[in-house]
Amino acid sequence: MNIIYTFNNNFVPQVAAGIASVCENNCNEETIVFYLFVLHVSEHDKNELEKLVYIYHRNVVFIELQNINRYFDFEIDTTGWNPIVLARLLLDQLLPEEVERVLYLDGDTIVRGNLHDLYYTNMNGSVIGASLEPTYSIDKKNIINMKGYPYYNAGVLLIDLARWREQGTGKQILDFYAAHKGNLFSNDQDAINGSQKGRIYTLSPKYNYFNVFDQYSYDFLKSLCDYSYIDRSTFNEAKKEPVIVHYLGEERPWREGNHHRFKKDYVQYLSRTPYAGHGMEKGWKTYFFCWDCFNFVTKPFPGLRYRIITALIPQFLKYRASILKKEN
Repeated sequence: MNIIYTFNNNFVPQVAAGIASVCENNCNEETIVFYLFVLHVSEHDKNELEKLVYIYHRNVVFIELQNINRYFDFEIDTTGWNPIVLARLLLDQLLPEEVERVLYLDGDTIVRGNLHDLYYTNMNGSVIGASLEPTYSIDKKNIINMKGYPYYNAGVLLIDLARWREQGTGKQILDFYAAHKGNLFSNDQDAINGSQKGRIYTLSPKYNYFNVFDQYSYDFLKSLCDYSYIDRSTFNEAKKEPVIVHYLGEERPWREGNHHRFKKDYVQYLSRTPYAGHGMEKGWKTYFFCWDCFNFVTKPFPGLRYRIITALIPQFLKYRASILKKEN
């Protein structure tokens, strides 16, 4: 089993918690190799992560990414996201030839169950398997010519890397990105969806469960997109016991004052790493008080809530972009 994370020095505790969660819940796997694509991660942190992996008798390979832009022959605007997110488009260039299947996990995910069934899913010839992101706006889908097609979240990707290489999937994605002048609202996620539309295998939301599934009903989500890919019982099962939780958005368990339903899972696995108690962000209590009030008031009006959130997301990204610019 090959697991990939991409992260920089700001996300080391979160990835450590993710690694611990994978290892704790997959004890019966014969082999697990973690491929860690890192940017500006210190030798101390790499040593700590290596020791963590070895405690579980697993293997780790670090792949240094000094300048992600050198892999692209066109200008890229990541609209507030760290450029390291683009590394998942370069798997065929960065991983050894003998690696034929990988499971990519965002650094803000926690694994709560066994991954065997997911990892060995028969994708019926598809190169990529992913879970739906039903709240992605129709207007943004139209920009990348995806009207009538399902849109997927790229935070968890099951990839047949042998087919990826054979079919030139990486080039297809990069060509799509270049055709949009390196400027897509959701960056590599848009590039993956737009270039591979109609060819992505649909995974259950239990393998990429994020907070919109708690905030909206199955019927409302179905009204936003063609949710016939997921039936009600599958949705309810995923909501009750997700295997992979993706802490998408601003409500993250390492931020003071949040009430994420799976906050305890993150804290539990973080406590089993050298970073127990680390990476917790102060100064969020007022934000989450307002957030909880907003959720309470808009709960009976999902359509209104959705319109407000959709309008606010570009503002959040502009703010992130300004922060990233200052950091650089």
